[in-house]
Amino acid sequence: MRHGKKDNHLGRTTAHRHAMLSNMASSLILHKRITTTVAKAKELRKYVEPILTRSKDDTTHSRRMVFALLQNKESLKELYGDVAAKVANRPGGYTRIIKLSAGRAGDNADMCVMELVDYNETLLEAKTAGAAKTTTRRSRRSGSKKAEGAAPVAASTEAATTNVDAPADTPKETLKEGETREEKSEEAAS
Repeated sequence: MRHGKKDNHLGRTTAHRHAMLSNMASSLILHKRITTTVAKAKELRKYVEPILTRSKDDTTHSRRMVFALLQNKESLKELYGDVAAKVANRPGGYTRIIKLSAGRAGDNADMCVMELVDYNETLLEAKTAGAAKTTTRRSRRSGSKKAEGAAPVAASTEAATTNVDAPADTPKETLKEGETREEKSEEAAS
């Protein structure tokens, strides 16, 4: 019986599987993003996350333990130099799997992009922009919700709108019907 054995062997022998995961982990550390199948990415996540956790502690012992798994000096330098500094404050979940819509051309296998979370600049910018945005204020309904349904909804939409001033170089005067900005500036100049 195979109770509790949930590893996907990926159709490979043990030595082949460990060599493949080691190479994929080195590529992920060096390039910060790789394209692979979903099954391999899920197994790689279980392989590389403990390595990234171990890299937070820069001791000789941890370096030797990681080198035993990676077998690549360049990826070890990158891991303990740049990557460890970025993941130092993260309590786990260092990788992200983004599934791609199209299957692989040869066998239609489900494909994905696996990346290190702290290196996706577009998502980091979106996260900081979302944090800078102010929250909308909502009015609280008092009493019965059904009895006073219409009035508080209107109040909440008024509270949700914000006044935003135009940039300094935007003209603040309104134009009359058929008038152009050039004519308006000539009148103001004379």
